[in-house]
Amino acid sequence: MREFTFTDTDFKVISERVYQACGIVLGPHKREMVYSRIARRIRANGLTSFTDYLRYLETHSDAEFSHFINAITTNLTSFFRENHHFEYLSEQIIPSLLETNRESRRVRIWSAGCSTGEEPYSIAMTIMDKFPSSWDVKILATDLDSNVLSKAQQGVYEPDTITGLAANQLKLFFLKSADEKAYRVKPQLQQQISFKRLNLLENWPMKGPFDVIFCRNVLIYFDKETKDTLFRRYHEMLSRDGHLFIGHSETMGKEHDEFKNLGKTTYKKICNG
Repeated sequence: MREFTFTDTDFKVISERVYQACGIVLGPHKREMVYSRIARRIRANGLTSFTDYLRYLETHSDAEFSHFINAITTNLTSFFRENHHFEYLSEQIIPSLLETNRESRRVRIWSAGCSTGEEPYSIAMTIMDKFPSSWDVKILATDLDSNVLSKAQQGVYEPDTITGLAANQLKLFFLKSADEKAYRVKPQLQQQISFKRLNLLENWPMKGPFDVIFCRNVLIYFDKETKDTLFRRYHEMLSRDGHLFIGHSETMGKEHDEFKNLGKTTYKKICNG
């Protein structure tokens, strides 16, 4: 028996609030996940029902709303997840940027939906020492969830979360704690990355352009209208011939002729004129 009653109306109201705030679509298959995560917020606030919580959310929005969104958003990631994207970055994009950007000596990469940091740190490991020291190379890492951003900024990972890393990568880029129960990202890797909270559906304060955008396993939460809007905004934010990576279970409709599909969820910006 459930601790709290959870009605269709409760789920509908929560789903609508989440969609209005960040465009994430919560289908019926997410109902149990929603119950589990919001039940924690009910307990944390000393409340006794979903109805009370939704009322509390209305009256204490400034204090509670970020906790509400953080509770719903899912953060599953790993180092070098979908490794073919990092291989393409290393073997194709970086050599090209060394040629095309040789005058500006500027490179910008955006990890949109960086979660707990594994993706931007994987990017940083991939590009480390690939550009001359005189170049201005920076990675922007953003996420809606302030909790996972805090963990990403700390750059400390448990042994079971670094299984995708080779021994030489651990030695090069991480410091191991004395009890071997934690691995901390080395400062020279961290300093390449700026972590910022960002709602993808709101105004983007950065000007760009970005040479590469990673937006992987984020679009699955959005409906088609929202996805199409984001694809257009990414196109505007990319540099000429810039690249966009999306997740393996995500697709871009054929109507988006502003991008060339290179295969394996890798896209290149097409410029007209």
